[in-house]
Amino acid sequence: MKYDVVVETAQAELVAAVRATVPISDIARVWKRALDRVWAFLKTNGELGPGHNLFLYHHPERRNQAMNIDFGVQVERPFEREGDVRCIETPTGEVARTVHVGPYDRLGDAHKAIHAWCAANNRKIAQTSWEIYGDWTDDPALLETTIKYLLA
Repeated sequence: MKYDVVVETAQAELVAAVRATVPISDIARVWKRALDRVWAFLKTNGELGPGHNLFLYHHPERRNQAMNIDFGVQVERPFEREGDVRCIETPTGEVARTVHVGPYDRLGDAHKAIHAWCAANNRKIAQTSWEIYGDWTDDPALLETTIKYLLA
């Protein structure tokens, strides 16, 4: 798939999230359990207007270190922390963005495209990136995920 990478200014988005600290290799093992806790919270707090799933990655200094990841869901308004579900915001500022259409197991291709674009355009990536998962469909070829990397 060909990825169009665009630069835009990101505004803060509110997210109901559970944080986990895991190596990149363990994300697939951890995300569902964390997200299930967020959705259980949102079922009893529907007035928060839940939106799409959003994973916020806080990149460590070295790729082999464990990463703090906020597994969450977009919400419309702030709220008080309840257990391990807290209200966070995505970063603001200039981002490199692309959209991946297709199965989740190919998301790495979109991340590589942003890294390649940054290298080709002499842009540095900051310590944060996030994925916004579009509406669910049973057809993996139609899944849409927006990926944003904060630029330094």
